[in-house]
Amino acid sequence: MFRTDHASFPKRFGVTLLAGTPGILALSGYIYLTTPASAVPAGLSLPLLAVSAGVNSLLLLTVACLVGTYTAPGVDMSSYLVGWAGTGDDIWRRLRPDVLLAVSLGVIGGLLILLLDVALAPFIAQDLPQSAIGATDATVVNVLVYAPVRFLYGGITEELLLRYGLMSALAFIGWVLTGRQSGGPGSGVMWVAIIISAVLFGIGHLPALAQSVGLTPALIARTILLNAIAGVLFGWLYWQRSLEAAMVAHAAFHIPLVVLSLIQVAIL
Repeated sequence: MFRTDHASFPKRFGVTLLAGTPGILALSGYIYLTTPASAVPAGLSLPLLAVSAGVNSLLLLTVACLVGTYTAPGVDMSSYLVGWAGTGDDIWRRLRPDVLLAVSLGVIGGLLILLLDVALAPFIAQDLPQSAIGATDATVVNVLVYAPVRFLYGGITEELLLRYGLMSALAFIGWVLTGRQSGGPGSGVMWVAIIISAVLFGIGHLPALAQSVGLTPALIARTILLNAIAGVLFGWLYWQRSLEAAMVAHAAFHIPLVVLSLIQVAIL
């Protein structure tokens, strides 16, 4: 449960916004380092493109953190970072019991997605000749440069956007619509919030994919499905453990993907 009695709204909002900022910086840096000049839209320079991407992400993160800071305490969604802001409780001491479960589920989830990606490959091979798990122009440098985006933006920033912001808001709305039960939202409300936020998590990956390949119904369904499965896993951890457990799992989820990308570079 959130312990917010000693922390003002601005402080709780500020610590979550600050936590998501390194991921935005990593994303902007990746765009700046890897975007070819031919891919820069007319009227923009490469630095301006990187900065504009960062600003857009920061605006979204700001809204998510504002929404989450307001709604999450009302539905008893736990965050050790927010607890630290209020009471000074040691984050690692509280998170440590969750780490093994979160890392295990994250790695297992990453491996499951890889297996499903291989199983679905025959249905989308003509649309996506190479698995989206690996970059089409993969090099060791590109894989390593993208790693901070996976771990910081994916592991932390996306969890603030999708779980702390969106999922908390959906749970809060469901709780209000079902009569503000004293025990908080029921499991039905929580599962609806988890699934909707997970599906939107999958949909959110389509614009980036569309920049490299043409989207088809099969490719859209495959992309939403794979990412939604991961989103359900992270949402469940947020509900049952903490926001930070979901972050750890999301970061660990990318470990098999980074390893596979490095293997692809080595053998191709």
